[in-house]
Amino acid sequence: MEAIRVRTDEAKVGMVVAADVYSANDQLILTKGTRLDERMISKLRFYNIYGLYVYNGDPDAEPSKEESYIEMVRSTPEFRKFNRRHVQSVNRLENSFQSMISGEGEVDLDSLMEETDRLLKEGRTGIHIFEMLHGIRDYDDMTYVHSLNVSLICSIFAKWLKMSKEETKILTQAGLLHDIGKMLVPKNIISKPSKLSPEEYEEMKMHTVKGYQVLKDMNLDIRVKYAALMHHERCDGSGYPNGFKANQIEEFSKIVAIADVYDAMTSNRSYRQAICPFDVVENFERDGFLKFDPAYLLVFLERIIESYLHNVVRLNDGREGEVVMINKLSLSRPVIRCGSTFIDLSKEPKLTIEAIV
Repeated sequence: MEAIRVRTDEAKVGMVVAADVYSANDQLILTKGTRLDERMISKLRFYNIYGLYVYNGDPDAEPSKEESYIEMVRSTPEFRKFNRRHVQSVNRLENSFQSMISGEGEVDLDSLMEETDRLLKEGRTGIHIFEMLHGIRDYDDMTYVHSLNVSLICSIFAKWLKMSKEETKILTQAGLLHDIGKMLVPKNIISKPSKLSPEEYEEMKMHTVKGYQVLKDMNLDIRVKYAALMHHERCDGSGYPNGFKANQIEEFSKIVAIADVYDAMTSNRSYRQAICPFDVVENFERDGFLKFDPAYLLVFLERIIESYLHNVVRLNDGREGEVVMINKLSLSRPVIRCGSTFIDLSKEPKLTIEAIV
């Protein structure tokens, strides 16, 4: 079925909601699949919901594979505008990074931050921004794309952590500039499609120190500079460049580290395809609470997994179904609806999510 956006004053009794409807403060108002009645339409008006997606056609028909939730997101005018702005922002970011590395003129950080702010304004909520980021995962990843994505993730993460406006701004800057040192690593190492040699890996690790050296004399909050240096440090001491442990790692660097790993693993890289987000969440659940600060990681995982509700996924036995419920005690193993059958993956250890389709 085709999903179309209608204004709330155009909503009619009997229409079927095609995507979850949230209020301005992320409160779930109506769930996908709800058939509207007068009371629900009044509720939309009460919460100042100005528009929503409904199915245009037979509401009882099963959605086809081509009309999965992520495809529906990609078909919206909002996504097309977001994607266009994302490409423009990446191009501007590349030029600014080149100027920072070369030392040519003053770098206008406020102008750089405007790129992130413009993209954030394209989404209704933080979850909506993540949905649109999922939609552009098919594109090849670059340092600039990754930096922009991490800044978006950090800005949303800051709100989830209830940070102040000033702290949110600084954390977003830290996400934007955390990987600038990679521009000083030879391109043949950055883009190598196979495993790095031990010598190449040591060179790659130096991007943290080089990034700090680029930023250290700039008029930036010290936490932004530390994020460039410490975003690969791990709480168990297994990170680099200094092998710091939890109490030695600056707090904003711990947060950027989570955003950095999530975006890197769910994006295409020269040496591998994007990893299924549910595998990423499972990795975090299995090993992450030793390597990352649990206070930050738990908030991130609980909120990020919400953005995968209603996506169509393929299981390792070939079946496809919709993510309909999240298991709080096993975030990477949600409940899947395959036709009329509901599969609780937390109770089916042999079944796993293979891909989002």
